[in-house]
Parts: sequence; C-alpha cells; structure tokens
Amino acid sequence: MRTLWVLFLVSMLAGSVTAQTTIRGKVKDNKGKPVPGASISLKGTYDGATSDSTGTFQFMTVENGEMFLVVSSIGYDPLEKAVLLNGQPLDLPLQLREAADELKAVVITAGSFEASDSKRTTVLNSIDIVTTASANADVTAAIRTLPGTQQVGEKEGLFVRGGSGEEARVFIDGTLVNNFFFTSVPDIAQRGRFSPFLFKGTVFSSGGYSALYGQALSGALVLETIDMPEQNAASIGISTVGVNGGYQYLNKEKTFTWGANYSYTNLLPYFELVKQRPDYFKIPVLHYGDANFRIKTSKTGILKFYGTWQVNQLGLRSPDIDSTRLKNSFSLFNNNLYANLSWKEKIGSHWKLFLGSSYSNNLDEISNQLQDENNDPVFSTEMPYRSKNFNGDIRAELSQVKGVLDRRLWGLSILRFGGEWLYFRDQLNFTDSISSRSTTINDHFKAGFLETDIYITNNIAAKLGARWEHSSLMQKSNLVPRVSLAYKLAPKSQVSLAYGIFYQKPERNQLVINQELDYTRATHYIANYQKITALNVFRVEAFYKKYDDLVKTVPLLSNHGKGYAKGIELFWRDKKTFKGVDYWISYSFLDTERDYLNYPGLLKPNFAASHTASLVIKKFITKLKTQFNASYSYATGRPYYNIRYNENEGKTLVADRGETIDFNNLSLSVNYLPNIGRQNAKAFTVFVLSVTNVLNQEQIYNYNYSYNGSIKQAVRPPANQFFFLGCFISLGVDRTEDVINNNL
Repeated sequence: MRTLWVLFLVSMLAGSVTAQTTIRGKVKDNKGKPVPGASISLKGTYDGATSDSTGTFQFMTVENGEMFLVVSSIGYDPLEKAVLLNGQPLDLPLQLREAADELKAVVITAGSFEASDSKRTTVLNSIDIVTTASANADVTAAIRTLPGTQQVGEKEGLFVRGGSGEEARVFIDGTLVNNFFFTSVPDIAQRGRFSPFLFKGTVFSSGGYSALYGQALSGALVLETIDMPEQNAASIGISTVGVNGGYQYLNKEKTFTWGANYSYTNLLPYFELVKQRPDYFKIPVLHYGDANFRIKTSKTGILKFYGTWQVNQLGLRSPDIDSTRLKNSFSLFNNNLYANLSWKEKIGSHWKLFLGSSYSNNLDEISNQLQDENNDPVFSTEMPYRSKNFNGDIRAELSQVKGVLDRRLWGLSILRFGGEWLYFRDQLNFTDSISSRSTTINDHFKAGFLETDIYITNNIAAKLGARWEHSSLMQKSNLVPRVSLAYKLAPKSQVSLAYGIFYQKPERNQLVINQELDYTRATHYIANYQKITALNVFRVEAFYKKYDDLVKTVPLLSNHGKGYAKGIELFWRDKKTFKGVDYWISYSFLDTERDYLNYPGLLKPNFAASHTASLVIKKFITKLKTQFNASYSYATGRPYYNIRYNENEGKTLVADRGETIDFNNLSLSVNYLPNIGRQNAKAFTVFVLSVTNVLNQEQIYNYNYSYNGSIKQAVRPPANQFFFLGCFISLGVDRTEDVINNNL
C-alpha cells in the first residue's frame, strides 16, 4: 500500500513537468457563423475544451506526436482533424457542417435516458459511469444517480418507480441477460458482472420502453457492445483488490479483431484494512475471463461475439437473530458462463437486419449451517432452527435467439418487426434438516413484436407498437400495446407522452410451487418535457403506474395482488455554468403502495423512499492530468414492517412498523493519467483512488425480526466505507479513458 502511494506521488511530479502544447482556435459553421458550445478534444484523452459564445476555444495538452482532434456539436456532423503536437502552439480554424434533418427531428424520450454515439440525448456514457465516485465502475450503481431509481443497499437490482429489483431487466445487444448481477448474499447487495467499457450505448428506461423488449414490469436497461477498436492494445493492472491483464488484436485492414482478458480479485487486503461486520471465514475471491471477436462482414455489416466465464466464492458468519449464542454460517460457490453472438447488416437501401443469440449457464452452490460459539455445527428439529441448516444446488440456463427487420418507409419513418425464442431451464436441488427435494422446470417462451416510428413532420412523431408473448410453462399468452408521442416545441426542447402495458412472469421460486399462476401486469402513463443543448440537459417527467395480478403468498399463492406508483422526477446536467466542471442533479418524488407477497393490504413497500436525490460533480484539471469526482446521494427513510401470520384469524397483520433513518452517502474519487516510459511510446497509465461514504455516516437499510418477533435487528452494510487504489497500464493505444475496469 505504501509503495503504491509513493509511485502515485512520483508519477504526479513527473507528469507536471512534461512539455505542453497549446491548442486554440475558432469553430464556425458552413455559413461562417460561430458555433458556441462545441466540444473539442484529442481523441482517446481527456484533453479538450468547449467553445464560448464566439466559437473560440483554447486548452493545453502534454501529448505529443500525431493525433486526432475531434469536434462535435448538436445539429452538426462530427469532425476529425489530424494534428501534430510538438510543443509549438497551434491556431486552428475549424468548420462544422450542419447535419441532416435526422438531427433536427423530434426524438421520442418519455421514460428513457439514452447514451450512444448515434443519439443526441446523451446522458451517461462509459466514462460517466467509471468516473461517478459512488459507482466503483458498476453500471447499475451509476444508473442509480438518475431519477426514478432507489438507493437500496441490501439487495441487488434496479429498483425503479415503486418496482422491486426483479422487475427491471437488463438486455445486451438485444437479448435478455439472465444473471446480470452476482448471486445474492443475505442482506448484502451484489454488483453487476460486466464492465462498462464493453458498451458503446446505454438506454435506461424507467417506463414506456420499446415493444422489442419484454418481461420487465418496471424498467429496462438496454446495453449495446462496442464495435471495432482503433488499434492493437494490451493492458495490465494492479489494485488493492486484485490484478488484471488483457490483449486486443486488430488486423491491418481493420476488418477483424479478437481479444481476451483475465482478472483475479481477492478482498483480503481490503478486509485487513477495514473491519467487516460479518465474520468472513472464506474471503470473497473472483476469477474472471472473457474473449471476443468482431468481423466486418461488409461496409455496413458486423458480426460480434463476446463470452465470459466467472467463478467466485465466499463464506461468512453472522449472529443468529433467534439465539444469543448461535451463528449462521453461509457459504456460496458460483460458476457463471455467458456468451453473446450478434450480426447487423444493411440489405439494400431500405432494409436492416439484426440477428442475435445468447446462452448463459449459472450454477450456485449455497449452504447455511447453524453453529455454536466454537463454530461447531448445531442441529435441531425445533422451530425455527430446523430450517437453518440447508444445502442447495441451483442451476439456471437460458438459450435465446432474436431477429429484427427494419424497413425504412418515408423520410425518417421506420417499420420494425421480428420475434424471439427463449428456453429457460432451472434445476433446483435442496436439502434441509427435514427433507430433500429436486425440481426441474422448463419454459419455451416465444414473442413476436411490431413497431413503427412515424414522423408526420420533423416536429411531430409517434411510436406505435404491439407485443405478443407465450409461455409453455404457464400455458398462457398476452398481447399488449405500446404507444409514444412527441412534439417539438422549439429547436432544442420537446414534450413526449407514453402509454403501455407490460407483463412479467412470476419469479422462479413461485412457479416451482404453482405453475398455474398468471402474468403480473403494470400499466404505465408518462408525460415528459426536456430541453437539450450542447452544454445542458433538463428533464422533468411525471408518471402513474397501476399494478394488477401481483403475486400474493398468503393465505395462498395467487395473483390477487395489486398496487400503484406515481410521482415526478427532475434531472439537470450542466457543463456551462462553472468553467471546466460537469455536474448533474437528479430528484425523484415517489408515492407508491402495493398489496403483494405476505402484505395484509396496501402498504408502501420496504424498498421505496418518498424522496431521493443525487448530486454528481466532475472536474478535470488538464495541467495536472487529474480528474476529481464527487457524488452525494440522499434518500428519506424507508418503511419496515414486522408482518405476522395470525393462525386464529387466518390472515396476516403488521405487529410493528417504522421508518429507517435517512440515507446519506458522500463519495470521492481521483483519477490521475500521466504518460509513462518514453514520450513517443504508446504506453499510458491511470491511477485511481476512491472512497465511498467519506463522512462515515451511519446507514440502515432495513430491519430483520426474530421468529417470535421479540427481537429487531438493523440491516447495515458490511462496512461503512470502501477504499480502492489501483494502477492500470495500457500498451499500444492511449486508454486513459479506461479509468477503472471491472476489477472489484
């Protein structure tokens, strides 16, 4: 640890004396008028500036040699210009060409945040994700700084607008990901499995999403993987929690690339530094490996493959809530395999074809053992102890194929149609103190969809869609409409409306018991206003969501549940007000109740806070090649309940209730990017230092109750703070933007 700090300080001193080149100039359009708010940067670096009201810009860089200057602004085609950096000042006149009508047209956005190279409603990209201080390079943790999400720390998943974590799904290259998060551990949330640098596009929909996707009651996170890299590259990294390395090859014609990565994570150094509340008798260890290839099948087509294999294990002990002397010893071994193959091709002048397939296989070996003070096993047939010794092997497989055809109609109007087939196979073997049981469930799930974007004018557009689904396991079908409308108020502002019905299968553990259950259902109504300029994004959105046929577990497993969620959300992102500072603010008000699971009636669910807010600030100092990041999240207290079943009355009741303390989390991170080795060598390094919950504030997520209800125990994070220090080196290409890979 001390050695890393010395290396960090020495590199900062070395970087500060590197020769600098001043780049200045003026950006104009093809009519000779200045273009304010244009983004000017050196490709593959953080070095850059934004043009002022007269189109003028200036910045300094320590890079040298031949590089590309990238210029972009909303409403204009992007520009790349080769420049030679040798320490002499550059004065560059730059001209942007106004883009085609497609960039002037209204964009349907109700319920969705989009970020990709082709979308002008960019909100979060991969750099935004890894430089969000509280995210620690986790895609979904960064998404939780956007409106509509909840700050839930004891369970993984995206909790969106009154929906549980199971009701938001993740899709990669058009296909559903079955195990996007690491396997659940009691009262400890798990992060996502995938690095944000795999993806070039991100669409987060908190409601009203496209008919091309289904089986998500509350929201969808749609991720699109990157295409071809710029050149060959190798990378290595070392941090306080592990090591990693990788290589990416690109042929001379830039038509074929392949790559592979491996990382090893061990949390022992962190646990030695920061005391954990649970007793980890088996330190969390992760082996991660991935491979990819991409082939340009034509000028307009690309075939992409990505596969990953992950193995992780852990074991922890915690005091048993029903006893003063006993402990629960939980252990997990997880083996996860995921592969995705997709092909995109343009057929003629009017057609586009997408074909995608994926396969995942996830094995969880879990066990829980009741132990005494000496960590020796204790067996009992008395309640509640007889259910606390168990072993389980759970295997989940998903195979799927999907096809989509796009047909351009007139102008910007497009018709999309296609279908998908998914084969779910779940095997559950479970043994406890009383019995042993084994169950296998299979489901052939089919869906067809039709959707059209109709542009009546550049100012008025509609998205009309329908989706049909059928489950062989449930022997039930559904047919639902999706409708969105958008109207452009001014060149940079618009309003949107969205309506849709969304279905989702009950959870696996519920279908194991009763395969006669029906789909759960949510109806979404959304109204949205947004204004987007080159330097600002403002959004306000109101929604109402009605739940029907939610699963009830008491008195019998049925679809008698219901609920609602309504609220208003605000988002503001600003790169203009404070020079060199990028920040965003989000706020959500949520009013929601649901009668589901064992709830005795309509209750505010225990994962929902009425008020949630986030502030994210980023400042990059070019002279120091250092970025400083801060993230603050706040949420009002969440409800908790002690729900008991009254055998005499044959119903449940709330024996105790309350609200947790407010949630507060201030996180900080510093990313330093000096060149290393010879100046002309393509070798670059990134140092990362991050700390979560800097103020060490107490966080209580929920409360657990003992079997008889007499003891109440707070659910807290394993530790109040997380510290991370790492050094990552790229060889062959400047990967300074790859600040943190998925090494945690």
